[in-house]
Amino acid sequence: MSMSLVAFAVLVVAFAIGSFTRINAGLIAVVAAFGVGTLLAGLPITDVIAQFPAGLFFILVGATLLFAIVRINGTIDLLAYWAERLAGDRKILVPILMFLLTAILAAAGAFTPAAIAIVAPVALALGMRFGISTLAMGLVVVQGANAGAFSPVNPFGVLANVMLDEAGASGDALKLFLYCFLFNAVLAAIAYVLVQAIMHRRGVRKAEKERNDVEGRSGSTPAGTGTGSGRDSGNDSSTGLDGAPARTDTALATPEEPAKTGPVKVAATPMRILTLAGIGALLFLTTVLGLDVGVASLVIALALIFVDSSVQKPAVESMPWSAIILVTGIVTYVGMLEEMGALEELQAGIESLGNSSVAALITGYVVAIVSAFASTTGTLGVVSPIVTPLAMDPLLTPIGVVTAIAISSSVVDVSPMSTSGALLMASAQPKDERLFFRALLLWAIAMIAVVPLLVWFVFVQLGLG
Repeated sequence: MSMSLVAFAVLVVAFAIGSFTRINAGLIAVVAAFGVGTLLAGLPITDVIAQFPAGLFFILVGATLLFAIVRINGTIDLLAYWAERLAGDRKILVPILMFLLTAILAAAGAFTPAAIAIVAPVALALGMRFGISTLAMGLVVVQGANAGAFSPVNPFGVLANVMLDEAGASGDALKLFLYCFLFNAVLAAIAYVLVQAIMHRRGVRKAEKERNDVEGRSGSTPAGTGTGSGRDSGNDSSTGLDGAPARTDTALATPEEPAKTGPVKVAATPMRILTLAGIGALLFLTTVLGLDVGVASLVIALALIFVDSSVQKPAVESMPWSAIILVTGIVTYVGMLEEMGALEELQAGIESLGNSSVAALITGYVVAIVSAFASTTGTLGVVSPIVTPLAMDPLLTPIGVVTAIAISSSVVDVSPMSTSGALLMASAQPKDERLFFRALLLWAIAMIAVVPLLVWFVFVQLGLG
């Protein structure tokens, strides 16, 4: 077995261990980088250390610190309150607003799992209040996060834009964001309509079964009684996650407290308004002035801490350090692979296919499968050196190739084995966990089967861009 194959096998093992145990795959990867790099490839330790992605580290730390402060000081609660006020009694606006809220947070720089963790509990609770399937709301939230994830200030977008830059298409960053946003918006609408329809049928069948059981036990039903009960069950059943009668406001109340009849008011305090201004400043500094995302996030986070120093300790403690180690560890290992020449061998193998378009399709399926079990950010970091030569093929468009890979890698984030899917399960009610797991797994499998081929055809074959 060649040295490069051994090095790639170690990376696969790291992903596998990280997926099926509680050991951080990034920690395994960064330690393995020193072992493989020094013992197998003969690289000096200083060369391996040099592969640590300092710029990406500052982006992750800055963005996650800032949005930890946003969550802790109640700004997210304020946004959710405004969303519920906007929706009023118009049920259809609830998923739209939750989609947009998650997309805005991700587009502003929030790490995608962080945006989902912030919005999912609010979205699922609103779904129950309005009689909407919580599974449908969960899928909408994940697609909203993916819709905003490829903005120039999000870690996903940063990695994807590196591919564009290396392929000589740095001016297409906005196109990448818009294409990913529109694709995920359409997918969110499909998911919502499909799941709502399925849950409606489940609810109707369950109501009919319960009515038949009651009639069977009673032997006969007084005129009007069974029919009236059936109508009530049918009218109330259609939208619950488990097919149970639709939840009214009382479903959110405990026996000890009255049901809430409207949104609980969240005050627009000066600190929360200042935080919203800080998020706006982040977008301006990074997109208009071109300031580094990590630096801008740290500056704004420090300014907010100066105003209210009490948020510093809980914000730092709640940062997703495990995810930061995962991403930087994987990228460090990939840098070591590039330093030892393993990626050049892989690129040569892909080029030997003789068709960059077919190679792009295969790469799309590979990243979809890997990302379903591992970090999307880590996966993008791994494939970046492989995608760049494909994007530079004169017969293809860089924006088309990168967009196809970006969507393929992120659309499977609903997998219950990924961080985003796990967060949805954590936000669901305990009785719904098994149904969530099965539904999310089936949805992820469907996404793996369909989306890479679809986006390859649209963005690579048709050359959209």
